[in-house]
Amino acid sequence: MKQVGFYMDMQACYGCQTCEIGCKSQNKTPEGVRWRQVRSLDSESPKAHSTLSMGCNHCKNPECLRNCPVMAYTKREKDGLVIQDHDLCIGCQMCVMACPYGVPQYDPEEGKVSKCNGCYERVDSGKLPRCAEVCPGKALVFGDLAELQQKHGKIDEIVGSPRSSITHPSIVIRPTAATRR
Repeated sequence: MKQVGFYMDMQACYGCQTCEIGCKSQNKTPEGVRWRQVRSLDSESPKAHSTLSMGCNHCKNPECLRNCPVMAYTKREKDGLVIQDHDLCIGCQMCVMACPYGVPQYDPEEGKVSKCNGCYERVDSGKLPRCAEVCPGKALVFGDLAELQQKHGKIDEIVGSPRSSITHPSIVIRPTAATRR
C-alpha cells in the first residue's frame, strides 16, 4: 500500500501559522476546532524556541481507528490517509483519548469529534493539502512517504513527542538541535 505523509522542517518553520489558517479556511472548522496546530516547543538546556506544525499523521497503525466503537475511521488503501465518517461519530471521544498526538478535536457545540482528513478531495484532484500549499517557508511538504524519507531521512519523533513505535506516524521531521531525540 502506498503511504503519503508530511515532511516538517522545524529549522525552516518560523511559526507564522499560515498552515493553520489555510486548513481552517479550507475545511470551515468551527471556532475552537483546529485540525492543524503550530505548537511551540521551548527548552531550557539548551535555551531554545522551536515550532512544529502538527495535524493528523495518518499513522500506519492509527489509534483513533482502533479505538472508535462505531468504526467511524477508515484508512484509504490508495494512499493511507485516515478518514473519519463524521456522520457515524457519536461524540464519545475515545479517539481523542487514544491519539498520542492529540489530533482529533471535540466540538462541544456539535457534540462530535473531527480531524484532519489530509484534504483528500484536493489530493484526489492532484492538488496538495491546503496546509502544505500555503506554507510560505516550505517547511511543510506533502508527498509519498517513502520518497520523503529517502530525501530527508527517517526521523519521526522529537524530544517530548510520543514514541513513533506506538502508531508509526507518516511523518518525517527535520528537528532543531534542541528537539533532536
